[in-house]
Amino acid sequence: MVTTESPSVVLQRCLADLEERIDLDVEAGQLAAWKQFLQGEWPEPLFIAPPRPAAPARVDWPAVHINDAQGDMDLMILKELSGVSGALHHGGSHMLLNVRCNYGTGILPTLFACELYMMPPETHTLPTAIPLHSADAVRRLVDRGVPDVRSALGAKVFDTAEHYLSLVQRYPKLAQAVTLYHPDTQGPIDVAEVVWGSEIFYALYDEPELVEAFLDLVTDSYAAFMREWFALVPDRHSPYSVHWGQLMTGRLMLRNDSLMNLSPQTYVELIRPRDQRLFDEFGGGAVHFCGRGDHYIAAMSEMAGLSAINFSQPECNDMETLFRHTVDKGLVLLNLRKPAAEAALAAGRDLHHRAHCWPWG
Repeated sequence: MVTTESPSVVLQRCLADLEERIDLDVEAGQLAAWKQFLQGEWPEPLFIAPPRPAAPARVDWPAVHINDAQGDMDLMILKELSGVSGALHHGGSHMLLNVRCNYGTGILPTLFACELYMMPPETHTLPTAIPLHSADAVRRLVDRGVPDVRSALGAKVFDTAEHYLSLVQRYPKLAQAVTLYHPDTQGPIDVAEVVWGSEIFYALYDEPELVEAFLDLVTDSYAAFMREWFALVPDRHSPYSVHWGQLMTGRLMLRNDSLMNLSPQTYVELIRPRDQRLFDEFGGGAVHFCGRGDHYIAAMSEMAGLSAINFSQPECNDMETLFRHTVDKGLVLLNLRKPAAEAALAAGRDLHHRAHCWPWG
């Protein structure tokens, strides 16, 4: 951000701009449409949320580089709110208004002594964490127990959330219409892989007891983090929650990207019980995965509290298998790519009014 003003001054001006532009009736209509869809009452074969009318910005919103936002809470909030401003400015947006403490996938790994790696500025990409690449280091983590969730990047997450909540108290429309949703804490297997490194896949066979103990530790730590989060940021839409501009039933969006590397048997024996424990404690939610998931989707669909699947690459999956174990069972598909959805409908596939798409494909 190139300006002679301090980030806090710019942020205050932009907060006031958003407060003037938010129409609570429009946002209530957006939320009602999503609830109608989740309740199985959307009349169209595909759910595409109604477009939002344009509410152009009345001040200049500066561009904030993602690396700069990592080191300044005001810049982080300004960057996140710029997405809200963009949704209002151009019109046609189909996303629910939301922000998060956007510190990347390294939030939980840094609690386990992983070093943060900042991406080169030209990539404009969130930072990640550097794995420990050591079974001995993992043993020490297990011996040490659950870390302080307000340490490392956890401190930034909670400090930023507290700062954001204090700021928006002065802007009632913004506070009501824009959801602060839970940060990217991934899921137990994803965190475990990032902390340990790819060696964890060998350890599944060579040191299974250590893997199980570490997965338990990560799950305990995830739960501790989320207890702290929901104590600070209470539910606003219970039993629903907002994530990535979408509404879902339940509170958690678990990420399971690492599952593409594991067999269905390993998933059932090692991963699903930990995910289920989190769903049981926090009221269920959705699961996101990248890559292939058709080999474990049948087992995943049996989880209590699972309401939706959010996945990003239909080309990596047998879609009929996914449909059979999601929409056919009453689960919602979030973020289904429009070409895949339209191809299924054209072939006569009934999606049971349970598939959400973005209009841009």
